[in-house]
Amino acid sequence: MSGLHLKPHKPDQDGKILGVTPESAGWKYVGFEVYSLKKGDLLERKTGKNEVCLVLLSGRATIRTEKKEFNGIGRRMSVFEKIPPYSVYIPNDDRYQVESLSDLELAVCMAPGKGTYQARLIAPEDVRKSDRGSGKMSRRIHDILPEDREADSLLVVEVFTPDGNTSSYPPHKHDRENLPHESYLEETYYHELHPRQGFAFQRVYNDDRSVDETICIENRDVVLVPEGYHPFTTVPGYESYYLNVMAGPVRTWKFHNAPEHEWLFEKN
Repeated sequence: MSGLHLKPHKPDQDGKILGVTPESAGWKYVGFEVYSLKKGDLLERKTGKNEVCLVLLSGRATIRTEKKEFNGIGRRMSVFEKIPPYSVYIPNDDRYQVESLSDLELAVCMAPGKGTYQARLIAPEDVRKSDRGSGKMSRRIHDILPEDREADSLLVVEVFTPDGNTSSYPPHKHDRENLPHESYLEETYYHELHPRQGFAFQRVYNDDRSVDETICIENRDVVLVPEGYHPFTTVPGYESYYLNVMAGPVRTWKFHNAPEHEWLFEKN
């Protein structure tokens, strides 16, 4: 299996089914975990040097930090309800406790923090919704933690791609510190599919093809994007959800389009 492709495993004693650290990914900024918790489970962690965004993929919970408590949050029972999630932002040098009030799928998004902002709830009404692209390139966007919302490093967004459509497309990349034209951002893709027995494809490649991998995605897989273009495509009959986490030295998303495919923007 590709070093850019992670499969979920059975829940460990804490309920974790997926884990990415900067050390395991071979990069500097992004960490990512997914927990599958049962009703009544408790998850307790210190944030350490990282700021954290907890995204309730599905289910309900009470989340406590050192100074804040968010009681009974969560609405959707599946990401494919396609309503924005409840999320909680937590700064570095803090801690959190998650008490699951139902079966709970929880994503933990991490990147270096500077202690600039306090813990806060990101409610569904705080999430910007938009449609991007047209025709077979159309998809729905939920901006959970975009660059115009308070955070030190993290950028978090979820994307819904209809069956038979292609997203993160036309191909783009963000792997060079070349502002204002392009920013360096590491990125993880956490995938879910509906129905869950489906599959999809993601390609990660750079200009000289020293990186060029096409990955068959199944439900709950993670793809790492350390560099290069990274388009994603569904197959007929299976729609897609993915959660993107990005971070780098500067908190801005400036991307470079693959020149040979820029003509596709005329269709948008």
